[in-house]
Amino acid sequence: MARPRKPLLSRDRIVGAASALVDAEGLDAVSTRRLAAELGVSGPSLYNHFRNKDEILEAVADSISAQVDLSMFDQDDSRDWRTALHDWAVSYRAALAAHPHIVPVLARGPGRRPAGLKVADAAFGAMVRAGWPPAQATHIGALMRYFVMGSALGSFALGFVDDETAYDPADYPHLGQAHLLAERQEKVDEGAFETGLRALLDGLAVQYETGIRTEASATAEQ
Repeated sequence: MARPRKPLLSRDRIVGAASALVDAEGLDAVSTRRLAAELGVSGPSLYNHFRNKDEILEAVADSISAQVDLSMFDQDDSRDWRTALHDWAVSYRAALAAHPHIVPVLARGPGRRPAGLKVADAAFGAMVRAGWPPAQATHIGALMRYFVMGSALGSFALGFVDDETAYDPADYPHLGQAHLLAERQEKVDEGAFETGLRALLDGLAVQYETGIRTEASATAEQ
């Protein structure tokens, strides 16, 4: 009986293996030698698809960007700009939170990554269509990226140990419950994200309404 053929090596297989390795062990675990071993191929065969480790990590990062929901930015979607930004931010954070080790690569910006550029294009286009000036639409895209990526880089709750004795009330009179944060990580971190997101969107809404009123006033005076 003939032996089953090995699956052909492809960009998708390499990216999948690299993504799993990054998730499990971090960026430093990725090397062409390690990936070749994981895939059961010779090292040089990877170079038919990627020139080096950096290109592989860029592709992994782009595969995560491709997981972000952009439907709220479709021209036929009924959500207003504020709701669209909220829903996008939630989807964006979920994608990054599931793969936190790749966030430093994503934080460099989209560069030439197709999915990353689609994210930027969709958000910018939706804000301009909603009436934001292009410069402000650019600022909003940057602001949202800073906020979402910052929230995905680490956990506030897990920054505290679950040892009550670590927080002597004589030294830290307001941290009597800090040892409970770690076991409530999801609730704490998601609550913090929603609180910050609402505050951010409230501020943008004020700017938007002020800009609309100013524009209307200027038009009436002409």
